[in-house]
Amino acid sequence: MNKLKLKQMLEAFFIEDIGESDITSESLFEKHNLGKLQFLAKENGVFCGKLVIEVGFSMLDSNINIDVLVNDGEMIEKGQLLAVMEGRMSDLLTGERVVLNLVQRMSGIATAAKKASSILEGTETRACDTRKTTPGLRMLEKYAVRTGGAFNHRIGLYDAVMIKDNHIDFAGGIANAVSLVKSKIGHTVKVEVETETREQVLEAVEAGADIIMFDNRSPVEIKELLKLVPSHIITEASGGINLTNLASYRDCGVDYISLGSLTHSVKSLDISAKVFNQETVKL
Repeated sequence: MNKLKLKQMLEAFFIEDIGESDITSESLFEKHNLGKLQFLAKENGVFCGKLVIEVGFSMLDSNINIDVLVNDGEMIEKGQLLAVMEGRMSDLLTGERVVLNLVQRMSGIATAAKKASSILEGTETRACDTRKTTPGLRMLEKYAVRTGGAFNHRIGLYDAVMIKDNHIDFAGGIANAVSLVKSKIGHTVKVEVETETREQVLEAVEAGADIIMFDNRSPVEIKELLKLVPSHIITEASGGINLTNLASYRDCGVDYISLGSLTHSVKSLDISAKVFNQETVKL
């Protein structure tokens, strides 16, 4: 995860929440009032967000003592102490909600990704995410997917070509779309084509696609369509696949199964924040 970009993101998130000041905390506490803030797991899952905690609180006050007790990717249990922050009460409370929200969401995504990769364990098929991420949080959500043991699809529109149904319609067919794209992109950029029928699969193979996606196809249909695809072409299944029905696709034979649900509809992991007073001293 890019630390410089993380700082930039957190700065925007803090400004959105704090505005000109945290009027509640600043009205209640003096700068010499110290406290301790703890993050505790309220359910089992996969932890993700150590750097968010460390960078987030240090941005508010470099004097905050931050001790994250677990590493990203570790399984955590209900009641487990995850992190302890000690410093000015006002700073701890000002940063609590932004940091906690991000850690909960990232941990929820990592937990879902772990489930997906576990379902496919023992096969050659990898679970991956999609571009259906929360605007502004893509870097964190993509990182959380990797933390949980799954893989990333393209990061954005800029790092891979994905020719979907609307592109195909506007371009006048798969062959023309692939030809136009390959005449303009560099040799390091892969071209993926979304297909829905046997005819489209054959056209994508003939056009020289690097990756062929079987969109909204059943496991039985995918097995039949795979027979049309040479082994050097990467294959992917997508559309309507989630953690509930993923097991039915585990033996369909594709290289990747992409699940939008890993990021667009995941449940945040429940983590609580508990505060403690410390003796009042001057920093």
